[in-house]
Amino acid sequence: MAKDTKERILMAALEMFSKKGYEGTNIRELSASLGLVKSGIYKHYESKEAIWNALLDRMIAYYGERFGSAEHLPPVPDSLEDLVSMTMRMVHLTIHDEQIVMTRKVLTLEQYRDERARDLATKHFLTGLTEMFTHIFSGMMDKGLLKKDDPAMLAFAYTSPISALIHLCDREPEKTEEATAKVEAFSRHFISIYGEE
Repeated sequence: MAKDTKERILMAALEMFSKKGYEGTNIRELSASLGLVKSGIYKHYESKEAIWNALLDRMIAYYGERFGSAEHLPPVPDSLEDLVSMTMRMVHLTIHDEQIVMTRKVLTLEQYRDERARDLATKHFLTGLTEMFTHIFSGMMDKGLLKKDDPAMLAFAYTSPISALIHLCDREPEKTEEATAKVEAFSRHFISIYGEE
């Protein structure tokens, strides 16, 4: 029961933080949204900062399990078409999974206030993707699927426009279908230039 309540608190905090930011969220509103009194929140978390840190820990684990991370690297594709399919699965997940969308919004809002949020934003929006695709592209080069090149530079060139289009979907959800089509077209353009099949 206590574990369920802690999880409910974190989910409600994620939703509020993604809309109002950390500073714009208060414990009274958070507890009211859950049908609890403030002391009900403090029974599980000693402060708003404790909720924030537990939420960041949860977000890291959730994202890593579903999307991938240095600890959960996706398998290297066996074909160029597999690269397109893997990319589109990742994009679909990151655009449509509500917890990942809210996480991205929280990190976008809080990266200027909180050092840990800043570091996570850099990792999730830039360096983590580049590292993951450096591994993928290096493996694809070893399999003879991609032309030999600097895999880190190719990963940066591949992930940056895709990341920009994902952020566009957050800002302008009505453009999601168009942005998704652009990601697929870009992925196919990339393999037409660098593919060896």
